Formats: sequence, C-alpha cells, structure tokens
Amino acid sequence: MTELMQNTPPAGRPSRKVEGWLLPALATGLLHGAAALMLWHSWSPEAPATSPRTVMITQLVTLPSPAPEPPAPVPEPEPVAAAAPPPPPEPQVDQGAIARKRLEQQQQREREEQHRLAEQRREQQRQQEREEQARREQQARELAEQRAHEEQQRLAAAAEAHALAEAEAARRAAEAAAIAQYQPISKQPPSYPRRALDRGLEGDCMVSYTVTRDGRVTDPQVVEGACDDPLFERPSLAAAKSFRYQPRLVNGQPVDVPGIRNTFRYRIQ
Repeated sequence: MTELMQNTPPAGRPSRKVEGWLLPALATGLLHGAAALMLWHSWSPEAPATSPRTVMITQLVTLPSPAPEPPAPVPEPEPVAAAAPPPPPEPQVDQGAIARKRLEQQQQREREEQHRLAEQRREQQRQQEREEQARREQQARELAEQRAHEEQQRLAAAAEAHALAEAEAARRAAEAAAIAQYQPISKQPPSYPRRALDRGLEGDCMVSYTVTRDGRVTDPQVVEGACDDPLFERPSLAAAKSFRYQPRLVNGQPVDVPGIRNTFRYRIQ
C-alpha cells in the first residue's frame, strides 16, 4: 500500500503544505478499508454447531507517517525577456486644426501686410509734410529776402529822393540868393490868349532866360514839358522879354546870370 501510495501520481501539483497532511490521511483511510473488507469476508450468518467460537480480534494498526520528502528544488524562474514597447500610435491628422492654423497664418500675413502698407503711407505722409514744411520755409525766406530787397530799394529811393529834394532846395535857395542880388524892377503879366479864353483853358508855362549885366532879359525859351498848352508859349516869351532886373554884382562888378526861370500862370477870373 505504501508503494501504491508512493507510485500513485498526484492529480495535480499541490503545494508542499497540502502534501504533508493528505498522504497520511489517504494511507489511514486505505488501511481502514482493507480491515473492513477482511471482516466482511470472514463473517457468516450461521454459527457452526460443533466448532468452538472463534473471535477475531482486529487491531487497528497505524502506520507511521511517511517521512517528509525533501523539498524539491525550486526551479529558477526563467528570465522573461523584456517585452518590446508597443509602437506609438500613428498621429491622427486634424484637418480642421490645420485649416484653422493656415487661416490664422494667412490672417497674420494680411495684418502684417496692412501694417507695412499703413507704415509706408505714414512715412510718405511724413515725407510730404517735411517737403511742404521745407517749401514753406523756402517761400518764407524768399519772401523775407524780397521784402528786405524792397525795403532796401525803398530806403535807397527815399534817400535819393531826399538827396534830390535837398539839391532842389539848394538850387532854389541859390536862385533866391541870386535873385535877391538882382531884384526885378518891372514884371508885366502876359496877355491871356483869346483862343484859350474861348476854349476855357487854364494852365502854367515856365520860361528860362538870361539876365544880362544891364538887367535885361535875353534868349527866353519855354522849358521842355513845362507848358500845359502851346497857346500859352508865345505870350509867356513876350512877357519875359519885357522884364527888367537890377544887375547882379560879383566883386562889385555886374555879371550875366543865365538859367533864370519864371512860371507864368493863366487863370480865368
């Protein structure tokens, strides 16, 4: 029985703790079964008449527990090869995100282009303002120079006019001084021309002549452009010839005085 128990392959491969109590219990059960079978074969219902009663005494024999088997060597676990990491999943392309990104990039480029154009327009406007400012400054300088030139011309004209006025005043003063030395003795007014009276003409006529050393007038002439009407020339010359002057004396001697002028005025009363 022991050999049977030892040769009976286990149904499975239980743990060593289960084998420790299961084998003795199985052996005990087999022994009890064998003893019960033997008693059943030796029992008879009819007792023998002559034979003496034999009593079979059975004694439960307990087999010693089998010696524990030495623990089987635990096999070393085979090294498990590291599993290769699964390949990364292929990225899924989001067409909508790509379209939105492209739209944003297009909008960004448009904004940059608009900003560049706006900056270019502002630069052109600033350049035009600078040119306009330079043009206005140039015009202001030219106007100032023109005004300064005109002022210089005006001052020069004023100075020239003043010089001419002073020269004319000096000439008149000289004439007055000269005339004072030879005061006119007689001056007959000219006769008014009949034709001028008929036409109602009025005007002036200037005559230039020389006063001789004896006080007479010689070489009377009408000053060019100083007669308002030719009708006044002849009576003016005739009146000038009739004038008489006190001779001018230089160092006590009478002298001729040329360039004496006299203006005859013709007015209708």
